[in-house]
Amino acid sequence: MSHTVTVTRTTTTTTTSAIIINSGYLKTWPGLLKLAQLILGIVTVGMVSFYIQKYQNMIQTPELFFLIVATIFMAGTFFLLLSCLLSIATASILPKTIYEVIYHGFAFLFLLAAGLTFVVYVNQKKNSYYYDYDAYLAAAILGLVNAALYLGSTIFALRSYRGL
Repeated sequence: MSHTVTVTRTTTTTTTSAIIINSGYLKTWPGLLKLAQLILGIVTVGMVSFYIQKYQNMIQTPELFFLIVATIFMAGTFFLLLSCLLSIATASILPKTIYEVIYHGFAFLFLLAAGLTFVVYVNQKKNSYYYDYDAYLAAAILGLVNAALYLGSTIFALRSYRGL
């Protein structure tokens, strides 16, 4: 005995203009590292900017180099984090590309160089900084901690890129 079966499929598509925040990204190690890097970047840029503004006529090259490097990678990390928070597709595709490996690798190298240069310079010129020595030294150390966080992000990005 044969039967006739009819299968009907209905596909419904809806569109929305609402922005959905991918808050689950902040529960992952790469998301937490980016958030910590952003927070440390904001703190270091704020500290150095305050004292450079305070003494505009005495800006030194290591201070400016550190400020520029910290600002560039703070802004880049902000845009990466914002992209991953606003798009689930970005958060899943971007780590599989070489971009994150290169970005975090260069951030590590540049912040390490700028942080070490700034620490050495601040310690050499300890007497000329008077009351600002502690703030500059703290900013330089936070820059080195941020470099270590970027190293961690480079490792996570490399693992994700290789598919491990």
